[in-house]
Amino acid sequence: MQSTTGPEETPQKRSLKKGPGLLISISMISMLLFLGVVVWVNWSKPRIEPEPLNRDVRNLIERIPGKSDALIYLGMKDIRNSSFWRKVMPDSMKKAPIIRMGGKIDSLMNSRGIVMSEDIDTLLLSFRRAGFKKNDFIAVASGSFSDKLPESFLKLKSLESAPAEDRNCYALDRNFWVCPLGPRRIAIASSRQMLQGFLKPSGSFFERDSLSAALIDKAVYKSHLWFALPSAEWTNSALQSLTSANSDMKGVGNLNRILHLALSAKFRDGIEAETEWVYRTRRAAFFASTFLWGAARLSGLSESRTNRQTRELLDRVSIQQNLESVIIHTNLPENIFRKTGSER
Repeated sequence: MQSTTGPEETPQKRSLKKGPGLLISISMISMLLFLGVVVWVNWSKPRIEPEPLNRDVRNLIERIPGKSDALIYLGMKDIRNSSFWRKVMPDSMKKAPIIRMGGKIDSLMNSRGIVMSEDIDTLLLSFRRAGFKKNDFIAVASGSFSDKLPESFLKLKSLESAPAEDRNCYALDRNFWVCPLGPRRIAIASSRQMLQGFLKPSGSFFERDSLSAALIDKAVYKSHLWFALPSAEWTNSALQSLTSANSDMKGVGNLNRILHLALSAKFRDGIEAETEWVYRTRRAAFFASTFLWGAARLSGLSESRTNRQTRELLDRVSIQQNLESVIIHTNLPENIFRKTGSER
């Protein structure tokens, strides 16, 4: 007898490319991406091992009184000995100051013919806020400038003089004191109290100001040029050059939310530099690094808005979020500067 039952129907397999399966696929991919971002944000990435502080520089920092809102070090002697300075730096720029100290200090240097790039070997600067638009400071410089700034000149030009720990200190202005520390070293400060605190320190600066100490450690290159800016106000001032010319840059990378900043540079055949921006949270650092990376990549791809030299520079910039920090590193070889100079 012939069966009237038709052939058995095979159940259709659920497709992950349409219908409910597609939604499941999208949900799974989104979840994996989210987990990947969470892991990346909270993963401590490897970083360049920072150079140790020179013992002499460490001893000077140990003596800084109070706490600091900004610490700056310039190793001009080592910079002058670099191949970049000798072979690449134009002679017209060699006498230009790498750091402008402003006010009475610049006036004194100009009046005595002191050229920072030639006469100063090392310079350590510390600033701390002392009131509205007022900063206390102390600077210690070494170099072959003693004949341009003899003690006889300080005695002649001083408004008053006073001893501090068996050394003579001279007030060239109400907020400008100078104290010779030897034939090749001098201290300059905003007050005699700052000099007194430096000459007779009370405890160690590294223990007193742990935030500055941590930022100094974040500065990778310590022999040529480094900044440590614990103060958010100083950090914002340091980044003003990025935002003053272009108001749109104020929102890029959450520039106005950076709490602390460390920057350092080393001069070899070219220039190698790294800066670390510290945010309050890891999420803020992640979004900042994403915005900065995107802006740099888009600028590098735009041939109409960005010239070739700038695109080459952007290609050599790496931007990475590392916990609460955004780390920006660049290594600029000698040939980039030579090409840029020859094409001007």
